[in-house]
Amino acid sequence: MTTRGEGHALSIEATGVAHHYGRRPALGGVDLAVAAGEMVAVTGPSGSGKSTLLHALSGVIRPDEGQVRLGGHVVTAMSEDARSRLRRTRVGVLFQFGQLVEELTLADNVALPLLLERRGRGDAITTARAWLARVGVEDLADELPGEVSGGQAQRAALARALVTNPGVLFADEPTGALDSRAGESVMELITDVAAEEGLTVVLVTHDARVAAYADREVVLRDGMLDVDEMVAVR
Repeated sequence: MTTRGEGHALSIEATGVAHHYGRRPALGGVDLAVAAGEMVAVTGPSGSGKSTLLHALSGVIRPDEGQVRLGGHVVTAMSEDARSRLRRTRVGVLFQFGQLVEELTLADNVALPLLLERRGRGDAITTARAWLARVGVEDLADELPGEVSGGQAQRAALARALVTNPGVLFADEPTGALDSRAGESVMELITDVAAEEGLTVVLVTHDARVAAYADREVVLRDGMLDVDEMVAVR
C-alpha cells in the first residue's frame, strides 16, 4: 500500500456499518480502514451500496448500525448539526454533477463554505480565487456554472470541496458526467492536489480507468466488501 505525505490527513475506520432504505438493505455490515494519506477506490456494480457507503463515511447519513471514525471523530455519535459542521471544515465532498449553485459565480460558489463559517467576504473571495487558480480556471471566476464546460465546472466544484483545507476528500463518481479527456484531467488534478496536500481520498467509481488512479481498490457487492477482490492498484 502506498501512502502520500500525511500532512493533516484523516484516517477512516468503519466497523460493522449497515444501513437500510425501508426494508431494502443497502449495506450489510461493512468493515473498512483507510490510512491517512491513502487514496482508495470503491467499485462494484450499480446498486451495490457504493454511494451509501460514501455517505455513511462522510457523515451525510447516520447508518442504522456500526461505527465510523474520521481521525479522532466518532462521526456516528455526532448530531446532524455536528456532522454538517465537520463536513464544512474537515471533509470535502465532490459529487458527480458538481452541484454548484447556478445563480452564483464560480468564485462565489467556491467561497460559500468559508462564508458559512463566518469568514469575511473579502478574505473568502480571495481564498476562493486562489483555489480556482490552483485548479486552472481562475479566468472563469466571474462566470456562472451554466456558462462554462462540464470539466471546468467540475474543477470549480473540486476547488469548493478543498477550500476549507479538509483532511479527507470523498468523491462520488467525480468523472461520471464528463467525457474521457475531461475525466482524465480531473482525476490527474485530484491525484496531484491530494499528494501536495497530504489528503486522504475515497472515491466511488464504476470506471476501471478512474479506479487505477487509486492506491487500492475495494469492491462492494450486495452491500458487502468482496474480500477476494481487494486490489492494490499502485
